[in-house]
Amino acid sequence: MHPLRHPRNVVVIGIGFIAAAAVYAFGAEPLGYDVEWSGVTMLGALGVAMSLMAYVLIAGSSNE
Repeated sequence: MHPLRHPRNVVVIGIGFIAAAAVYAFGAEPLGYDVEWSGVTMLGALGVAMSLMAYVLIAGSSNE
């Protein structure tokens, strides 16, 4: 059995940050702002890191 009942919840956490990066990347120019690509990259990396950390924390916790 998989250690998580719903592993898709971990993916949702990561997709939230990646979606924020996409909104920032594609929404900045129409609003008249310059896109800071390092910020987009870091938000994407944060999404990956948050989903991995959520998986590790949930998988390592007790099933009580």
